[in-house]
Amino acid sequence: MKDFNNTKPYNGLTLLPPKTILETTKVLLKTIDVSRSLAQLNGMLTNLPNPTLFLDTIHPQ
Repeated sequence: MKDFNNTKPYNGLTLLPPKTILETTKVLLKTIDVSRSLAQLNGMLTNLPNPTLFLDTIHPQ
């Protein structure tokens, strides 16, 4: 980052939002798959006697 100049704002950063389309068909289909998987996991967790034990193993504190 030798080009960084803290006295000059933005330093050539691209403007937001990007001009490219981020919501492609591939991304939206993956989002649907992930949503279904999370809903399925949520349903499985409700059947456990103590779901926080499972969540604590996958969520580091």
